[in-house]
Amino acid sequence: MKRKREMEGKSEIRSAIEELSMLVKAQPATVGDINLDAAPIPTKPFLHVCTLILQVLDKIGPTMAVLRQDIHQNIQRLENLCESDPTKYLNLIEILKKEEGEGNARKGSSCSKALLWLTRSMDFMVALLQKLVKDPGQNMEQAVEESYNITLKPRHGWISSAAFKVALKLVPDNRTFISLLMAKDQNCDVLKEEMQTLITLLVPFLEQIHSVMVRMFVNLSSSGFEFIG
Repeated sequence: MKRKREMEGKSEIRSAIEELSMLVKAQPATVGDINLDAAPIPTKPFLHVCTLILQVLDKIGPTMAVLRQDIHQNIQRLENLCESDPTKYLNLIEILKKEEGEGNARKGSSCSKALLWLTRSMDFMVALLQKLVKDPGQNMEQAVEESYNITLKPRHGWISSAAFKVALKLVPDNRTFISLLMAKDQNCDVLKEEMQTLITLLVPFLEQIHSVMVRMFVNLSSSGFEFIG
């Protein structure tokens, strides 16, 4: 699939936009008032978007290896459950409802935990892209660190935070990263527009997942569902 995209001259960002656009069309008209049964998030298409965004993270290089592995494992865990019964787990909400009903949502190996951490990782990528849209010339190390500080760091333990701090030294320069994100014959202005489009399309889904979890797992801090790693 990656090779086919390269032959067509598509970037991961452009492919993610196309996938998200189809997801938006499939959403109910009243997404703002989230009803667990009426606001499905199709599992496979959403996970495909996350895989494409994971490939954007790969452009940063080996410095993101630990985060990349975590995202990949969370996607894999959710995909495995979906494949065990594609009809039953057609949307992500059903996965959350299943595990909550079985009392397994708070376990370390649950798909609910995988989805929460996957969503937080996507929050990190959104924050990074937002910074690059606002200031394409921003220092990459600073942009990555600031994005991490406002998304993942508050949930990470000191070991993970320390490892991330060390890895920052291997972040590529801004010009290299931007050039890797571009599709064939694409310029910076077009890339900037596409990054903003991706952000605009993706953020409502991330907010929806967070909101659904809050509604399903009331009083998260006292119930032990914070999942602070």
